[in-house]
Amino acid sequence: MSADSDSRIAWHRVQLKKNREALKDLELSRFTAGEIRGSRKVAEIVADLKRKIAESQHCIADYDRHAKRPLATDFRSLAAVNWGEWNSQGDAKR
Repeated sequence: MSADSDSRIAWHRVQLKKNREALKDLELSRFTAGEIRGSRKVAEIVADLKRKIAESQHCIADYDRHAKRPLATDFRSLAAVNWGEWNSQGDAKR
């Protein structure tokens, strides 16, 4: 993973990794130990983690869509890009 110049996106990437690990650990413990007392609270925690993961994924995907160059190198896909609006810093302003 490359370093992000936008600290907000870097924060979301860290949170995404942390929340995915927490969700994996929680679901693994639920699977191995079975349903435990207070499962309503566990279900709320799982739902909250999934919401946070989706939010971070959305922010990162939005940033990637606006900041990254197209990966395809065929003439048709490169010709369709408006290169006047793209720069290496990911900012729309010049």
